[in-house]
Amino acid sequence: MVRFRKPSIYKTPDELRAMVRPGLLTEAALTAVRVAIRPGVTTGELDAIAERVIRDGGGIPNFQLVPGYRHTLCVSVNDEIVHGIPGDRVLQPGDIVSVDAGAEVDGWNGDSAFTVVVPGGDAGVTAARQTLCDTTERALWHGIAALAHAKNLHEVGAEIEDAIDETGAWGIVEDYTGHGIGRSMHEDPPVFNYRVRGAGPAVKPGLVVAIEPMVTAGTIDSSTDDDDWTVRTLDGSDAAHWEHSIAVHADGVWVLTAADGGAAGLAPLGVTPVPIP
Repeated sequence: MVRFRKPSIYKTPDELRAMVRPGLLTEAALTAVRVAIRPGVTTGELDAIAERVIRDGGGIPNFQLVPGYRHTLCVSVNDEIVHGIPGDRVLQPGDIVSVDAGAEVDGWNGDSAFTVVVPGGDAGVTAARQTLCDTTERALWHGIAALAHAKNLHEVGAEIEDAIDETGAWGIVEDYTGHGIGRSMHEDPPVFNYRVRGAGPAVKPGLVVAIEPMVTAGTIDSSTDDDDWTVRTLDGSDAAHWEHSIAVHADGVWVLTAADGGAAGLAPLGVTPVPIP
């Protein structure tokens, strides 16, 4: 009988070093997209920008490696939570837009997302959407800070939930979670954005995860469009999505999808990221 060993969720030091480049290329693509977001731009134009950056950097858009998906980005607008398909949609002033991307380099993956409110539009709507965006980003950094000192992975979800609840009555999406990342974009273990029973895997050197809270202004219930990809809130409320890929190593944590390793986001929380040696 042939026995197959399940891959470990913990990477070696050499494997951690190999994940730095795809993380930075993912960040570069998202930075270029963020600069290009404005009223009048189409989501398809943003997709083309991201693909060009990734391919020019020697990578492959890893979303295109998912069976049935041919785009570089997921662009989710207003009531769309995740997996919005880029195309002819024109961004309008005041839209809240979540952009998710990933790059594969030499067989290793990066994955990251941000949300932004398009300038202009109704001031009240824009302000509410910006608060939702800020709340979700804040929760992401609290989750990353928790990873820096946690003994077990489920402590991250508890910290994310607390950070969200501290700012108001928001919906924390439960049907979609963070995940491990490495040779595949989505690997074990799941990373919950809320409290769950049990401790979860040990947080120790070699663990690499993508933390990605998804928060709504209303219900957490969702439906999937006829395109079989786009997920939106059932009540039409707005949604936001932030994500980073983070490595745990012998000397600390490092945000792979941030050029500064997450220093700016973690400084207010008393955490200093340490580069992978």
